[in-house]
Amino acid sequence: MATKIRLARHGHKDYAYYHIVVADSRSPRDGKIIERIGSYNPNNNPAKVDLKFDRALYWVNVGAQPTDTVRNILSGEGVMLMKHLNGGVAKGAFSAEEAQKRFDAWKAQKDAKNGKISQAEADKKAAAAKALLAQEVEANKAKAAEVAKKRQEAADALAAAAVEAAQEAAAAEAEVAAE
Repeated sequence: MATKIRLARHGHKDYAYYHIVVADSRSPRDGKIIERIGSYNPNNNPAKVDLKFDRALYWVNVGAQPTDTVRNILSGEGVMLMKHLNGGVAKGAFSAEEAQKRFDAWKAQKDAKNGKISQAEADKKAAAAKALLAQEVEANKAKAAEVAKKRQEAADALAAAAVEAAQEAAAAEAEVAAE
């Protein structure tokens, strides 16, 4: 039986995510699977991959053929590198400890690079939030000034009406006193 490591689509319209599965190459895309070894969500930035590393490595070692997209995902997670390093150990080019050391160095370098990307994204979001907050504070100041101006106009109109009423009352008293 020819096995493939491929993606099985899930989710809804315009929001697809995928299960990384091992299946018979003759079965349909979302049909019967042998084993689910992970998931891939391209909707996040950066795309999120959850992978059972040891099971993926096992299936690659026993001859399961990954599709092009899954090969890229496995390469990004280091499965293909580990397969390559295990091949070097089998040939006697270096020891298993050396292979693990090389893999750990590669993984640390990759994690540092992804950390920088994630930090840059976080900084960009923080800067955008700060700019939005500054814009909102400025708009609130303008709105507060406008409200204060309207209140002052209303207070001035009320004071003018009170002065006018007092003048009318004084005029009425003067008329009553004159009579």
